[in-house]
Amino acid sequence: MKKRILTGITTTGTPHIGNYIGAIKPSINLAQESSESFFFLADYHALIKTTDSQSIRASVNDIALAWLSSGLDTNTSFFYRQSDIKEITELSWILTCITAKGLMNRAHAYKAATAENKTDEDKGINMGLFSYPILMATDILIFNSTHVPVGPDQLQHLEMTRDIANRFNHLYKKIFNIPEAIIQDDGKVVPGIDGRKMSKSYNNIIPLLSDEKTLKKSIAKIVTNSLEPGVPKDPNGCNVFNLYSHFSTTEEQSQFKSEYLDGISWGDAKNKLFTKINEELSPIRETFNKLEQDKNLVNDLLDAGAAKVKPFASDMLGEVRELVGISKLG
Repeated sequence: MKKRILTGITTTGTPHIGNYIGAIKPSINLAQESSESFFFLADYHALIKTTDSQSIRASVNDIALAWLSSGLDTNTSFFYRQSDIKEITELSWILTCITAKGLMNRAHAYKAATAENKTDEDKGINMGLFSYPILMATDILIFNSTHVPVGPDQLQHLEMTRDIANRFNHLYKKIFNIPEAIIQDDGKVVPGIDGRKMSKSYNNIIPLLSDEKTLKKSIAKIVTNSLEPGVPKDPNGCNVFNLYSHFSTTEEQSQFKSEYLDGISWGDAKNKLFTKINEELSPIRETFNKLEQDKNLVNDLLDAGAAKVKPFASDMLGEVRELVGISKLG
């Protein structure tokens, strides 16, 4: 069977180096090895997280440019905006009708949100959050994807996709592939400047597409301890060293560890981290600066991408409609 890989990118916030390390770089590398690869901007999913329409529009542009600048080739991969494929919302409703509520009740994101409420467990929780796994399943199944790169936090949602696909296949006909997970996370969390996982919600990111000055200022804000220069330092658990390890070779990390033991100053350690990160991001930044000059580029590429994938979605939805009994009579 031809391997078909699908990756979704939620369009909220500013792209940061955590996104680059955890999703962009490995997914692009994976696409170069696969038979077919689908990349989409998940703007329907963004509606679950924010009601700021301008933020979503800006994020679609920024995130698209981040992937393109990082090496996504739209000539060899499918690249589209989720909301441009109207078949997705129809299939999502059909799949909702065969999905058990109990399955959704077990979703980690929903359980975590309800656990924060003391009296009314559903306070502040919308149906988008509750049924998010079904929309994710639709994104995957409408193109009959065979493999989906996910982090450990998304693995349960992929298992739910498999459950939904099996349920439909059992009720009607075996038309959906049962997708397999490709675990992208090597277990190392990318820390933000405060040491917590880098996240827009924590306001602790290091921007991916910033200029050199902003990148250096962001790195300078990384929280460290108060050990003076000349005092040996422990690289284990250090935010600076952790980030450095994502951009360096084993040999370079070994050298940096020696400098820690020799008492490198935090200023010098951060400068070394900046140099290493900037070395990798400079060509990405240069490409970004060129691409953003064309204000129609993102829309043109997404329109072209939608035109390429619509036949896949239309064919799948047509077969599903026929199976469930809502096609034309006769």
